[in-house]
Amino acid sequence: MSRKLCTQIILLIVYTLTLVWFLFFYHRIQQALQWWSYRQSIKLFVEAEKIRDDLLQDSFSIRRNLDILSTDNINLSINKTQDFLQKIDYFHQSLVSLSDRLFPFHLQYSLPLAIGCLLEPWHTSNPHLYFHIDMPVEWRNETAKHSLIVLITVEELLTMTLPELIMPISIHIYLKQEKNLSNLKIEITYPDLSTLITYSTLPELQYLCDSFCFLTSGKCFRRTKNLRVAWDFRW
Repeated sequence: MSRKLCTQIILLIVYTLTLVWFLFFYHRIQQALQWWSYRQSIKLFVEAEKIRDDLLQDSFSIRRNLDILSTDNINLSINKTQDFLQKIDYFHQSLVSLSDRLFPFHLQYSLPLAIGCLLEPWHTSNPHLYFHIDMPVEWRNETAKHSLIVLITVEELLTMTLPELIMPISIHIYLKQEKNLSNLKIEITYPDLSTLITYSTLPELQYLCDSFCFLTSGKCFRRTKNLRVAWDFRW
């Protein structure tokens, strides 16, 4: 076999392997982004249902009561006035909560503050979860798009990796900057091996990492030691 033919065969093998790798990578990213899009569409659907079931009903009730008052031309009692004020206050607070869920107010100013606000409901409603948070007070300016992706990643990761059952779990969250790079590390310590295996080997977690890497041009690493799983996001 001539040297020229050997070279051609080698090049053909390299091209074939490159094409196979590209197709595999393309399919993997496609699956990850489809999963990401599906998760966000579910969130929007839930928010739309809340608007239809709560806010629209409340606004209709307030409007109806105001129409009745305008036609009856009666003096309002103190209890009736307080009732209206409470409904309006609740309606206002619901709109504030909705706007924060769609795009947190603090996100455009401070990623650490936005992450802290995201973790607050988890901390208050789950006393069996032990959060240890280490984040800087000041944070460099970066695009709100990247900050939102990071925030969604944190929320999705906690949703998938924290069991609904009441069991003691420690969560350490570190956020820091090194020159032009940002690093978010989330360490979760489970109470036993079976829980760790169940909640750290979900295929959706790989989708989450791939989506994060593709959308931020960053990197994602996962390490397991004893009962602890460490997630490392860099961008």
